[in-house]
Amino acid sequence: MSIIGTLIVGGIIGWLAGLITGRDIPGGIIGNIIAGFIGSWLGGLILGSWGPVIGGFAIVPAIIGSVVLVLIVSFILRKMGQNKNHGRHAK
Repeated sequence: MSIIGTLIVGGIIGWLAGLITGRDIPGGIIGNIIAGFIGSWLGGLILGSWGPVIGGFAIVPAIIGSVVLVLIVSFILRKMGQNKNHGRHAK
């Protein structure tokens, strides 16, 4: 599969992870691609490489890894947002 195909599959995996979790991935299409690639790597570490492979991605572990990644990133971003609000003083 070409690099374009691999990027598309990575983007779809990231997009699916966002749909499953109900959370937006920062960065739009690029964020989806990055989440798909990192999530695939994370899923491979946790679950190994099994199931159908499309574009070099073992789909099931890639989606599960991407979901975990999206949940972690959204948790971190939410905590960072809370810390910014706590640092402000009301006038």
